[in-house]
Amino acid sequence: MKKRRKRLSILGSTGSIGVNTIDVACAFPDRFEIVGLAAGRNIHRLKEQIRRVRPRCVAVCDEETSRALEKMLSADAQAVEILWGEEGLCRVASLNEVDMVVSAIVGAAGLMPTLAAVEAGKDIALANKETLVIAGELVTRRLKAAGGRLLPVDSEHSAIFQALQGNSPAAVKRLLLTASGGPFFGKNPRELASVTPQAALRHPNWSMGPKITIDSATLMNKGLEVIEAHWLFDVPVDAVVVHIHPESIVHSMVEYVDGSVIAQLGVPDMKIPIAYALAYPERLPVEAPKLDLFAMKALTFYPPDMDAFPCLGLAYRAARIGGTMPAVLNAANETAVEAFLAGRLGFTDIPRLIARVMDAHETKKADTVERVRQADRWARDTAHALLDGAPALSEPMDHHSNVAGPAAH
Repeated sequence: MKKRRKRLSILGSTGSIGVNTIDVACAFPDRFEIVGLAAGRNIHRLKEQIRRVRPRCVAVCDEETSRALEKMLSADAQAVEILWGEEGLCRVASLNEVDMVVSAIVGAAGLMPTLAAVEAGKDIALANKETLVIAGELVTRRLKAAGGRLLPVDSEHSAIFQALQGNSPAAVKRLLLTASGGPFFGKNPRELASVTPQAALRHPNWSMGPKITIDSATLMNKGLEVIEAHWLFDVPVDAVVVHIHPESIVHSMVEYVDGSVIAQLGVPDMKIPIAYALAYPERLPVEAPKLDLFAMKALTFYPPDMDAFPCLGLAYRAARIGGTMPAVLNAANETAVEAFLAGRLGFTDIPRLIARVMDAHETKKADTVERVRQADRWARDTAHALLDGAPALSEPMDHHSNVAGPAAH
């Protein structure tokens, strides 16, 4: 009997993960059908995606963008329902006919549609790490109640997920997250002070959107991944350790209580973890460059420099405090990255701004969606207020703002 195709909704379809997901799904038309797409304002790319996969409905960020998209679609194009706003995103995420939702919206904007998918009982291929960073307790609790599965798409978490297969969670000692180190690996704080947005956007190994690329350069991306791993794999924050691995071949590792370490290796190509999440527990013959270990001269690993890259320490601090603090960390970081890309903030001022917002926050339990969103709004408002007095950000960081993560021994 022929197996029914898995029906997908893709949130963030015009971003790098969304584009790669469509490529993977279209390479296996007997396995997958795309029925929903959600994007922001890149309606030119969305129009081409609509023509390529012919979804039943799409969602964009606002009503004005929805009207512009409607005008762009020719009269003879297949009819597609166009939705907009948060309500539209949530509807695409919870369509009755959808089996799996690929959550790839960047930032806190992905929380509500991902929660809608969770509560609809969908399996979720998660690339939006911020959902677990800001509301990990809420999401995991509701996921258990609804009965869906959370399958990681980030290359590091996919690697850990793969290395855990067939082993007891009780046998896990540590999760070893690898980081490329970004474009400024080995630089000291003085050298980083003059970094430009153009330089920070030149990642040596991965092709990603601007926000994630800047997060990679500051190591905040790795800090967010530490918090994500804590919730995904139900391990203590201090059992998640970061190593800099410039080659980006070992995507992450799991250390077990008997001293064994299991790693997942591969070329840096997001189609591989995307395909694993879409087809799990099966593997697909993805068209991607193959890893030739015999051609590799070396695989190297280094401890992260917490002095040069304080964002990683700030993420550990937020994770240890818990409650609404990770939501504040994330919102302050999103605001700081926007300001840096706009030329309003220096590269080394990114962690200073985040630390000041965190220092001003009175942590509460993150036990409701409204409380999480309130903390998010407060952090953004506070960060913007501090940006109005940006010269003061050149002051030294407080002694407790740069909190190191666990030793990478």
